[in-house]
This record gives sequence, C-alpha cells and structure tokens, in this order.
Amino acid sequence: MERNELYPVFLKVDNLKVLIVGGGNVAEEKLTFLLKSSPNAKVEMISPMYRDETVKLARKHNVKMCKGKYKKRFLKKKHIVVATTDSPKVNEKVYTDCRKRSILVNVADNPPFCDFYMGGIVTKGNVKVAISTNGKSPTTAKRLRQFFEDVIPENIDDLVKNLNKYRKTIKGDFEEKVETLNEFTKGLVNKK
Repeated sequence: MERNELYPVFLKVDNLKVLIVGGGNVAEEKLTFLLKSSPNAKVEMISPMYRDETVKLARKHNVKMCKGKYKKRFLKKKHIVVATTDSPKVNEKVYTDCRKRSILVNVADNPPFCDFYMGGIVTKGNVKVAISTNGKSPTTAKRLRQFFEDVIPENIDDLVKNLNKYRKTIKGDFEEKVETLNEFTKGLVNKK
C-alpha cells in the first residue's frame, strides 16, 4: 500500500512573505484558503489580470497586488510561492526559480512541482486539524474536512484553554507532566 510521507507543519504565515502568481479562479481559491486559515498572512500577488472577487478579498486583507507578468525579481525576500497561472511554461519557470533560491513552492494541480500541498483544514478556536491526501484527491480532503467540522464539538476551544490552565499548575518534570495530562485527557478518546 502506498503511504503518505508528508511531514505536516503549522506555519506562522503572518511572519512569512507569500507570493501568489496568477489572478484567476485558482489564485482566488488559494488566496481564500490561505486567508481563511491565516487572515493576517503577508501576501503579495502578481498577475496581468485579477477577478473582481479576488480584488475585493485582497483589499479586505491588505494583500499587495501587482499588475504585470511574472519575473523572478518578485521572489525577492519571499518564503513561500504558489503558482496558479494557466500557462504550464510560466508555472514551471516559477518552480525552477523558487528551487534555485530554496523557496517553498506549490504549483497548483501539478504535484511533481510542489514542495507542499494545501490540504483541508478544520479550525475551531485554538484547535486546527489539517487533512492531506498526498495530493491525490482534494475532493476527499474536502469531504473529510466537512466530516470533522461536524464531529469536533464547538466547545473544544474551552477544553483546550482549561487544559492549558491546568497544565500550568502541574508539578514535576516534563515526563511527569505529560503522564498526568495523558491520564487526565484519556476520556476524550471513547474506545468502544
């Protein structure tokens, strides 16, 4: 059986600089996804044209929008790049330019040209669950996201905050604290 070997991380994108290359439907989808999860992300876009809805969303979140064609100079001081153009040649150029500069890159709908995938995300307060299908089926990730949105209780954030307060009162070394918290929270997993 094939196995997903991706390493999940949660990036503080308000501390990083993100570039989206493109201004069409896919660019809007990626921008929406990013800002829904991280509304304070520092994002810049480059495209010869933008959809009206993309412009509205970008203005609402202070996204810098440049009008024109992609040039490698736009990569300066960027940490993450998402290429969404309808030109495979431009997308591959973005990928090659990013790889030369050790910039993480995602070329939409082209897994061999991705250092990372933008999976399904469920957020309830401080709790965030990320879902990956290894780039094989975004639709499955979407359906799993919907499932988890339904089954994770709305008050999960209250539990997390209370456990954080409790954690600060526990005495002992790291191992003892982990053991105490594990014992205290094992009731969250109801095995039948």
